[in-house]
Amino acid sequence: MPEVKIEIGERSFEVACNAGEEDYLHAAAKMLDDEAKVLAAQIGRIPETRMLLMAGLMLADRAVALRDKLDAAETRAADAEAELERLRNAPPPDPERVEVPVVPQSVTDTLAEIAARTEALAETVDGTRAG
Repeated sequence: MPEVKIEIGERSFEVACNAGEEDYLHAAAKMLDDEAKVLAAQIGRIPETRMLLMAGLMLADRAVALRDKLDAAETRAADAEAELERLRNAPPPDPERVEVPVVPQSVTDTLAEIAARTEALAETVDGTRAG
């Protein structure tokens, strides 16, 4: 079991950890040291046990807030997954009925007559009279 030297609040500590956990221990010690520095800046020099207790409580407060946010995010994710599953299992919507109005025959005849006149006029303009 490796022994790791860490520094918290300008104080050195020898701590044992499992092999391979040294980096994790250094990262955790840095977080605790950052909190201890905040305390030292605000309060000044305080006894070691009190400094460690207060820094630990500050980190625990952050951890609780993050856990609450994570719980809320997990709840939202579970709700979204349930809604997605509900939508996947829902029957398809009824097809929409689209009604196309019938164009009266007189309009169709008039449009055909206009088209014929337009073609005749175009041929006249081109100089090629239909014959």
